Amino acid sequence: MMTTPIIINTDFITLGCFLKYSKIITNGGQAKTFLSTNEVLINGKIENRRGKKMRSGDLVIVQNKQYIIQAKGY
Repeated sequence: MMTTPIIINTDFITLGCFLKYSKIITNGGQAKTFLSTNEVLINGKIENRRGKKMRSGDLVIVQNKQYIIQAKGY
């Protein structure tokens, strides 16, 4: 599975913002519904809180795609 980097300019990104930023959902209002009907793994653990903070190095798997969070400059 190919890993897609998600570059952030802050210390963290929330799961809801990640879903929007990576174009998995089109707006933030869809996050709660999406997370209740789709499995999202963060570092191998199922996560459904849209406010979950992810930091550089976190690995996210959603809809059979893999993403790595990277802080700018790393």
